[in-house]
Amino acid sequence: MASVLVVEDDQFVRSALIRHLTEASHTVRSVGTALEALREVAHHRFDVVILDLGLPDLDGSEALKMLRGITDVPVIIATARDDEAEIVRLLNDGADDYLTKPFSVEHLSARMAAVLRRSQAAAAEPPSRVLRVGGLAIDPLRRQAELDGAVLDLTRREFDLLAFLAGRPGVVVARRELLAEVWQQSYGDDQTIDVHLSWLRRKLGETAARPRYLHTLRGVGVKLEPPR
Repeated sequence: MASVLVVEDDQFVRSALIRHLTEASHTVRSVGTALEALREVAHHRFDVVILDLGLPDLDGSEALKMLRGITDVPVIIATARDDEAEIVRLLNDGADDYLTKPFSVEHLSARMAAVLRRSQAAAAEPPSRVLRVGGLAIDPLRRQAELDGAVLDLTRREFDLLAFLAGRPGVVVARRELLAEVWQQSYGDDQTIDVHLSWLRRKLGETAARPRYLHTLRGVGVKLEPPR
């Protein structure tokens, strides 16, 4: 099963998570602060991190950024905050998923399973060829994208979205398919996709009103194609 790091300062919640994950045959380590979490990730290999935002030494959003600086381990945010703008920001900052407290153990298990499937599938993929669409060059193996020779500074989710669309140049991809293939979710909020597309457009030097590569067909989906 999976090796899990639980980062949670509430002892009651922490104990419940440890008990549930252990009963599900996962190997669990737990800490109560962000700095302890960074030390754990630096010295141990984990399959997934469950990260609380309300930590005593450092806000979980800052901890997420620090984690992303040293590891690509999947991170599931566990938070009592339900502000949509903050959740979208956390996903942009590298979170793989989130759960709003209180949540059931069944919900946690389902989200963990989806994140782990995506992570394991990515690790099992053979070396991929560089995808080229116009001046874009996307290297799935190195996880690097360039536009006209300049390296693009993309978040992990932005890269996944761009690479998925680049693998289907000129094809209109439905939002439901993007949620299933890029986010590994059978349902979700279209706004999450819109936010990532907006960030991608900005980094590609275009806008929704004046697209070059990314074209949205309202009510249908999105396609990536070279500028004409």
